[in-house]
Amino acid sequence: MSIQLGDIAPDFRASTTEGEISFYDWIGDAWVVLFSHPKDFTPVCTTELGEVARLKEDFLRRNVKVIGLSVDDLESHEAWGSDIRDATGQVVNFPMIADPDRAVAELYDMIHPNSSTTTTVRSVFVIDPTRRVRLTITYPASTGRNFAEILRTIDSLQLTDQYQVSTPVNWQNGDDVIVAPAVSDEEAKMLFPKGFRTIKPYLRTTPQPDI
Repeated sequence: MSIQLGDIAPDFRASTTEGEISFYDWIGDAWVVLFSHPKDFTPVCTTELGEVARLKEDFLRRNVKVIGLSVDDLESHEAWGSDIRDATGQVVNFPMIADPDRAVAELYDMIHPNSSTTTTVRSVFVIDPTRRVRLTITYPASTGRNFAEILRTIDSLQLTDQYQVSTPVNWQNGDDVIVAPAVSDEEAKMLFPKGFRTIKPYLRTTPQPDI
């Protein structure tokens, strides 16, 4: 099963380091980052889990829950947590799915046979409160994820859901944004009281409207 943008994220039940969950019930009304790891006790993943633990408050401010997954069992996850604390100084403060039968990994197409037939690729899914997949990223095993970029993308998704704008190249929270082409100049005057600048007829910028 290949999951594409706009698809409804599949529901599942799973054992995690914080107990048994039904994924939809666990989501509630939050956004979710679901991310997978090839296996426990791997160096790149150890650094990643420490970083996600460090960023917990940044995720919470955005109403985002984070949940990890690997194909190892709960006992392995719990032992790995000690290593993560020793290596990064962070205590894992989010659930890790134990998926030894690869049920969730296969449901989310995290097994890429040309990479490995037994372990998951380094996948990221951002899922909104309506259960729709809004972002997918797949990293190679050798490359650690950039969670600052994932947070930046969530900021963009949440902003552009609320206003008729998009975000330009290298946008950071607080930068000017792009007025949606479907919005006429007259509508833009009402929607964006801070004004807008016309660079090209199809490219108009305005200060970020929620600040």
